[in-house]
Amino acid sequence: MPTVLVKADTLDEANRRFVQEPLREPIFLNSVPKSGSHLLRNIMRMFVPVEQQYARDFIQWANLQQHRSAFDPARPMLSWGHLFLADASAIETASARRILLYRDPYDWVIARARFFVSEQFASNMDHLKSGALTADELLTMMIFGLPGKAPSLRDIYEMNAAAWLGARVHAVKFEDMVRHIAALDTPEADQFFASLFEACGIERPSDWKERVRIGADRKQSGTARENLTGVSVEFPDALGPRHRALVDYHVPGLRALLGYA
Repeated sequence: MPTVLVKADTLDEANRRFVQEPLREPIFLNSVPKSGSHLLRNIMRMFVPVEQQYARDFIQWANLQQHRSAFDPARPMLSWGHLFLADASAIETASARRILLYRDPYDWVIARARFFVSEQFASNMDHLKSGALTADELLTMMIFGLPGKAPSLRDIYEMNAAAWLGARVHAVKFEDMVRHIAALDTPEADQFFASLFEACGIERPSDWKERVRIGADRKQSGTARENLTGVSVEFPDALGPRHRALVDYHVPGLRALLGYA
């Protein structure tokens, strides 16, 4: 699998400044890659004892059998990963409270392209960092994939997001999470996080806003946009009309299913 190179954070130390209640059930934070996985993970880490955080790896199909203990109801843990729906993944995570995080496919295309050409991502696709490809070409490749090297947008969203909506999950949109983090004192943010913690089986403590702010600190995420290094291609802030049309052609109905249209 590709390697993600990030600096260690200091959230374990921050976690220990708060009173932590033991988990009673496993929690699995599942997400579409490049959809705010580290942001959600870091927030939830502030509400779970460090000893109950399964930090060995991001759990995916390729390493699922190595990490089955993350879902052991006798030893509840908070774990995270990018796991598509299949018989084994549904069975292994059956005992866990499942959270599903995804983002608007229009924005995902840009985030994925930027990450692929950064120094934080090492794989058999490092030739994409040569400077020979334009931003438009890279964005197109993020939509349609690279044969034998990188799955298409359809492949990822079909099995990592859409399929899970037909299972037992609590769905979270990246955009909603970011908006509510920026306005924690609003009733809408209160309801958003109340629903999230209820879905995780965590009783929300009175200091929850402080914990969320610490976990959401972008300096603690090595894959946040401003912390990526070596990106020599200038990508747009928003996907243009041509590439939005390509996304709609490639995955018709997906954005509507996910609640974006």
